[in-house]
Amino acid sequence: MAHFPLLNSPLDLGFTQLKNRVLMGSMHTGLEDGKDGLGKMASFYATRARGGVGLMVTGGIAPNRAGRVYPGACKLTTEAEAQSHEIVTQAVHREGAKICLQILHAGRYAYSPLAVAPSRIKSPISPFSPIPMPGFVVKQTIKDFIQCAVLAQKAGYDGVEVMGSEGYLINQFIVRHTNKRTDEWGGDYENRIRFPIEIVKGIREAVGEEFIIIYRLSMLDLVDGGSRWDEVVQLAKEIEIAGATLINTGIGWHEARIPTIATMVPRGAFRFVTKKLKPEVSIPVITTNRINTPELCEDILASKDADMVSMARPLLADPDFLKKAFQGESSLINTCIACNQACLDHTFKGQRATCLVNPLACYESEIPMTPAKNPQSVAVVGGGPAGLSCALFAAKRGHRVSLYEASSELGGQFNMAKVIPGKEEFYETLRYFTNSLKKWGVEVHTHTPVGVKELEAGQFDQIVIATGVYPRKVRIKGIDHPKVLSYVEVLKGEKKVGERVAVIGAGGIGFDVSEFLTEQDHGHENPSLHVGAFLERWGIQENLDAPGGLSPRAPEPPPASRVVYLLQRKSTRIGRGLGKTTGWIHRQTLKQKKVRMMAGVEYEKIDDAGLHIKVDGEAQLLEVDHVVICAGQESQNELADALRREGLSFQIIGGAKEARELDAKRAIRDGALVASRF
Repeated sequence: MAHFPLLNSPLDLGFTQLKNRVLMGSMHTGLEDGKDGLGKMASFYATRARGGVGLMVTGGIAPNRAGRVYPGACKLTTEAEAQSHEIVTQAVHREGAKICLQILHAGRYAYSPLAVAPSRIKSPISPFSPIPMPGFVVKQTIKDFIQCAVLAQKAGYDGVEVMGSEGYLINQFIVRHTNKRTDEWGGDYENRIRFPIEIVKGIREAVGEEFIIIYRLSMLDLVDGGSRWDEVVQLAKEIEIAGATLINTGIGWHEARIPTIATMVPRGAFRFVTKKLKPEVSIPVITTNRINTPELCEDILASKDADMVSMARPLLADPDFLKKAFQGESSLINTCIACNQACLDHTFKGQRATCLVNPLACYESEIPMTPAKNPQSVAVVGGGPAGLSCALFAAKRGHRVSLYEASSELGGQFNMAKVIPGKEEFYETLRYFTNSLKKWGVEVHTHTPVGVKELEAGQFDQIVIATGVYPRKVRIKGIDHPKVLSYVEVLKGEKKVGERVAVIGAGGIGFDVSEFLTEQDHGHENPSLHVGAFLERWGIQENLDAPGGLSPRAPEPPPASRVVYLLQRKSTRIGRGLGKTTGWIHRQTLKQKKVRMMAGVEYEKIDDAGLHIKVDGEAQLLEVDHVVICAGQESQNELADALRREGLSFQIIGGAKEARELDAKRAIRDGALVASRF
């Protein structure tokens, strides 16, 4: 029986054929910058090619110095730089896949005082005002794009993707929002789109007919002054005439205040945009954004919403995504949860990208999970993220692993994360671990507390303690009052919560609990699961009539199901420690639900009347039914202490090792690193 036959069907491009309908979309990993050569980048892409990807696109590479996203970032401007890329293209070709280089000019998004743009309009995501490009610089930049494509061809790339979306330079020329020019490159729409048309036309003339040109078209800008739909169609047709082979979908600018790829975006939320464009052009079109299962890919293709499907982070999470799907093992796919924590957050902080659920991503040559030379018996105590990771990676290496969990289910903190609106993807992570542990022969023991006695008999060569964390206790007068609940009691549904609630602690857990309480028992469709509700919640016009796809009326979210106060002791901005690329979404979501966020709070006492606080020295009473404590966590390391006293050798990982600022990213990586060293 063929599994996902449409996804696994070839696509004929005339001069070449793609072996399946998946494009591994562009994502900047930090490997492109090649500070120690491009060998790691080669390993990264070769691993995905080996996993079945037919066509992939690199992270964005600048066509000149001004186009780099930051000083020192990657560019392709010389023969020597082209030669350095051959290690990448050869590695991919050896594995039977094709690869395109993405040409990206950052424009006003460049984090540099030398940033250039069509007009002097500062980006809200950069501290620098760009230098307006004189006409001769515009023409030279077009030549630079063309030269970059020629160099990519010499380096062995099968094609290029011209980045015309997400608010980068080409996009900045196209829309009035950022193009205030009055010369031949501004004014009327026909003038504003000359820049991308000349780029694609020039590349085609320079590279010949047998070279893939993908154009990333911004179909939905999601910013004021963005393109109208008729303009999007007009540009798509012109780009086809200019010589593009494929048109890829671009959704939203980086500065747009609407989530487009984060986990609270429903799966396949923007496929309707590609579907609307598909009849307007004759070349294949590619859809993208929040597509993370082979079932969804197959449905998109069966519905003829697109000719190909682009997935970037899902192939970061599981390089064998397609191999597993085509072999009928989709239940073993390590699904991308769209958290952004280790990929985009790292990129925007200048760090190498990786993946929360797959810590080997971008470290393929540095954390090799090679078969163990001397397989050992391993006990892993604790079935949370760290323990699950350690047990699975150790078993994959050939060790005999027993996993012990005191509670009735595996998952630890994941079992609370999965009930948060917008974090339902954690169910997939638990499914992946559960099925994979079974496949790799891990003996799983739930309802099984373990002490020194069970571990000291010598039946285990390695002992790993992953007992996790418990909620940190806080000292407030009246902390034992019946009104007081822990976040565990709330998220596990152990206690019924009243209509008015104070949440103490505005870290990630405090935000999660606030979202849970304001969305719970709401009676409306969950916007993270239903596309229509999501579009309405964020003011996106499904018929795409308005410029940028934005509804002319401000969105009116349904009222929150509870009155919630979110409080913190620190006087700093609420949510300052949240993810760099998703924190604003969480803050905006709570604002939509009219959560009152208060910083610099002193907690006086809790009594029958509610929570007594002081803010700026002024006493206040919050007349709440319950107070939920989300004030951090402490390591649950009693077993580790006991083993230490007995002189037993062990390793400790995850929250049991260090509870401060614990997240699943660190826990899962801890487990992988320990398992790689047995």
